[in-house]
Amino acid sequence: MSISGIGGVGFTPYVAPQVSAPAAAKTAGPDHDFGNLVLDGIDRLERVQDTSDQLAVKAATGDLNAIHDYTIAATEANVTTQLTVAVRNKAVDAFNEIMRMQV
Repeated sequence: MSISGIGGVGFTPYVAPQVSAPAAAKTAGPDHDFGNLVLDGIDRLERVQDTSDQLAVKAATGDLNAIHDYTIAATEANVTTQLTVAVRNKAVDAFNEIMRMQV
């Protein structure tokens, strides 16, 4: 439906997109509990850091053809480490807050 505006210029009104209801959340099973997610995250961090270390050695010895591969891996390791530290800090803060609760 077109609506004419000032000076005869028409525009079409914005129509909001249709949003469906979210799918039911999966229940936490033995493979999806918090402890396993934390361990999986730490394993991923270790793999990213190992990759960065291997590329650093290759760059230092001259065996690395594309130095940008090392730069990307080092940046990814840095960001992953920062995220892990931030999650750890939030978990410690949450634990401390729970310990301060009066029962």
